[in-house]
Amino acid sequence: MTEVARIATLERATSESSIRLSLNLDGTGEADIDTGVPFFDHMLTAFARHSLTDLTIRAEGDVHIDVHHTVEDTGILLGQAILEALGDKRGISRYGDAFVPLDEALAQAVIDISGRPYLVHSGEPAGFEFHLIGGHYTGSMVRHFFEALTLNARLSVHLKLIEGRDPHHIAEAEFKAFARAFRTAKAKDPLVTGIPSTKGAL
Repeated sequence: MTEVARIATLERATSESSIRLSLNLDGTGEADIDTGVPFFDHMLTAFARHSLTDLTIRAEGDVHIDVHHTVEDTGILLGQAILEALGDKRGISRYGDAFVPLDEALAQAVIDISGRPYLVHSGEPAGFEFHLIGGHYTGSMVRHFFEALTLNARLSVHLKLIEGRDPHHIAEAEFKAFARAFRTAKAKDPLVTGIPSTKGAL
């Protein structure tokens, strides 16, 4: 049986942002990303590299007002692209989990490609949501991004910061933990011959 390419190319345009995104779930982690938000580009590049997802993003948004709209809309589109590329999810591992350290920070991510969107996100220290990383990206954008992605990709995600002090390290550990867990969950399992669910659908 010929394998179906797990790729997607989508666009999203609103009065607040214009985004074009292409991904390949069976890539090598190549990334070509420009959202106009440098730290966000860094996080998305880390996601691509550590999930082995080839990812190209071009985004233009009202970042002169706030990065919020660009980050949220990119999360929405990335989630939609993941959902499309996964197809009927036949043969996937479905579940993935990872612990990722970054110096003093340690994050855990557990993912179920369940078709039922749910995010549990905990552990970030008080005040992290207000901290500006790179002078433009507030800590609150981490959760906001994962909320948008999780809802639109229809994933069940538990993302937990276990340790962490430096805001850059905290955000990056969380993105990388999510990436590693997603890499496992999306992978094809040679022992799975159909859809890995007793319902027959995900």
